[in-house]
Amino acid sequence: MEVSDLYEELKSDLFRFAYSIARHEQEGKDLVQDAWIKSLKEEQLLKLPLHKQKAWFYRVMKNKLIDERRKDKRITEWEEDADSAVPDLTSGRLEMTELLSRLSPDLSDIVFKRYWLNLSSKEIGERLNLPASTVRYKLQTAIKQLRKVLEEDER
Repeated sequence: MEVSDLYEELKSDLFRFAYSIARHEQEGKDLVQDAWIKSLKEEQLLKLPLHKQKAWFYRVMKNKLIDERRKDKRITEWEEDADSAVPDLTSGRLEMTELLSRLSPDLSDIVFKRYWLNLSSKEIGERLNLPASTVRYKLQTAIKQLRKVLEEDER
């Protein structure tokens, strides 16, 4: 049996399983894709009986999902810690509008979504079609710029 034959044989079961554990279509597709990429490195996989091949894919997808969930939890904890290091941005609306106007529109939008709408970097990324890591980087850049502005204003 070749890899393409195996894919055709298992794809509907794998997608069904991935969607059931991920509860999100795109995340399920990513799990299946990651499992197939990993399977290309497993030379012994094609020699196993079909039920063991299917079990191998299920286990790989489940472990990948667990890893992703743990990673997301660590990132969320990191964001909460990072929020405590943010300068006081809760002053009056007029002052806040003035501060945000000193940022580029994209950075201002991210700061607004994070601190006024209380969206996570993942949620902001989904809305802006950006990876969550890029959102966190831009947020960090914006905070540095705001700190600099606040320090200059204090002088």
